[in-house]
Amino acid sequence: MQWRTFTKAWRLLSSQSPDRNYATASAAARLPHIDLNDYPPDVTRNFSIIAHIDHGKSTLADRLLELTGTIKKGHGQPQYLDKLQVERERGITVKAQTATMFYNYMRENAEASCASPLAGRSYLLNLIDTPGHVDFSYEVSRSLAACQGVLLVVDAAQGVQAQTVANFYLAFEADLTIIPVINKIDQANAEPDRVKEQLKSLFDLDPKGALLTSAKTGEGLSKVLPAVVERIPSPKGLIASPLRMLLLDSHYDEYRGVICHVAVVDGMLRKGDKIASTATRQSYEVMDVGIMHPELTPTGLLLTGQVGYIVTGMRSTHEARVGDTLHHGQTSVTPLPGFKPAKHMVFAGVYPADGSDFEALSHAIERLTCNDASVSVTKETSGALGMGFRCGFLGLLHMDVFHQRLEQEYGAQVISTTPTVPYIFEYTDGSKITVQNPAMLSSQPGKRQTSAREPIVIATIVTPSEYVGGLITLCCERRGVQLEYNFIDSQRVLLKYKLPLREIVVDFYDELKSMTSGYASFDYEDAGYQEADLVKLDIMLNGQSVDALASIVHSSKAQYFGRKVVDKLRKVIERHMFDVAIQAVVGTRVVARETLSAMRKNVLAKCYGGDVSRKRKLLEKQKEGKKRMKRVGSVDLPQEAFHQLLQNK
Repeated sequence: MQWRTFTKAWRLLSSQSPDRNYATASAAARLPHIDLNDYPPDVTRNFSIIAHIDHGKSTLADRLLELTGTIKKGHGQPQYLDKLQVERERGITVKAQTATMFYNYMRENAEASCASPLAGRSYLLNLIDTPGHVDFSYEVSRSLAACQGVLLVVDAAQGVQAQTVANFYLAFEADLTIIPVINKIDQANAEPDRVKEQLKSLFDLDPKGALLTSAKTGEGLSKVLPAVVERIPSPKGLIASPLRMLLLDSHYDEYRGVICHVAVVDGMLRKGDKIASTATRQSYEVMDVGIMHPELTPTGLLLTGQVGYIVTGMRSTHEARVGDTLHHGQTSVTPLPGFKPAKHMVFAGVYPADGSDFEALSHAIERLTCNDASVSVTKETSGALGMGFRCGFLGLLHMDVFHQRLEQEYGAQVISTTPTVPYIFEYTDGSKITVQNPAMLSSQPGKRQTSAREPIVIATIVTPSEYVGGLITLCCERRGVQLEYNFIDSQRVLLKYKLPLREIVVDFYDELKSMTSGYASFDYEDAGYQEADLVKLDIMLNGQSVDALASIVHSSKAQYFGRKVVDKLRKVIERHMFDVAIQAVVGTRVVARETLSAMRKNVLAKCYGGDVSRKRKLLEKQKEGKKRMKRVGSVDLPQEAFHQLLQNK
């Protein structure tokens, strides 16, 4: 009886798990036993799918999983590897996902490969589906560290886009084998020959090596996996060498702790082994080890070149540092290069909508950053919003997705301040400060500011030629400097501009898409800092500064931004019993002002005739009362007003 009760409880617990990865123990037990000893490095292939957003990466991944029998055909869940709710709602990939496939090269490609020395063998293929938006390029770069080759997917109708260019150079700099795949050839407006010419002119890729496919209809897919086996080299590590594993990613399971995703570079790992971290010097026992097939599937070991997961009992997200080298506890190894630190382009304050929820928000952010290592988090306090966090993101979409995941996965209700970029200010004594929160920039006694520097980016825009004039005007309005103007072919132009990051983080992308009817694509990369005439714009209510609304802007646009903010504040602040002066101030100069008139009681309602001096006396008395209230009263700016204002900025 007790055993039945325990079994029912375990089934209920598994069915309520919020992520498919967390409740796969029973499913894995039904799979046939997988012996990874049968898959040494020479029959292992690690590859990623990279492309511009919406060029068909996730759909192609679905078809490859079906071709290898990893998932059933018609599983009823398109974009299988897009597991997050935010990914399904937005139709984009925001997290790189790994899936291990087993592919019999002889069976699938018998006629073409009978004479090949690769034929007649079963191969282990580690597929990594990556995001396509510029904000998640850090996910792509981390994924490429575990690969020896990539499938560069290009839409047959849209051709090469801005993020296609960026992803190509990421793979090229990592010295990976690049297989071009021209997808969506079933579309009526597909032009694969034109796309081949673009690949040749931009990347010097041989057009004969391009694969023509349609992930939707299945056309041409039979050539993809044979090309992976034939063209992509096997991992270079040695099984006989001491164990070295690269920590690629992690996520938190309420019941098993931190689950680490690793790539074995050298050596072999077995369940029960003692391992240590190079970064934290802590030791752990491997309690579970396996592969994603496509869910967590225990295998008992991982060999050189294989990508999988390990469970070590880590309870804190700070222990799993992305890019760390893990090794056997009793050996000394040379750490792997790891990854470059994420370059945070946008900073914003994140505060609980209810101040009493600070601890719950802190817990949610800690868990979420385990699954998104590219976010930086520091605590801060605002006079208007209370205790919160200053978070660094890779871009606006990254910030928006992070907030949405906080709400959907952890039920947190948050208020986010206006996104800002990091500035550098220099003073007469030679000191420099980096300002991420405008409220922290204040005059320092005995010091005078000598210069200010703002971050800039190199922006790449690919657009149909008829929209070039409007885009040049837009970039000039945003203080851009043209660097390059090239025709990709007779219909498409590639533009490169040097732009201040502050000018593109808010609404530049929306204006670009609107101006070009959605046909232009946009990508950018960090290009350091340049000197600029920057000023701090303070927002004041009846002479009191609101720190959460402060911003740093170029002096030429201070009045424009000030007018924009005070107009919105006048609409969201409720009327008080006294006049409220809303001002945008630069130093001691008011650049924009609105006055919210007071609510007034009709004190003359009880006057039925009589001398006019009686009415004047009542009005003067009311006027004096309003002045006194304005002097001692405070402006009530509720959290709802902050939320409405900051959401619309």
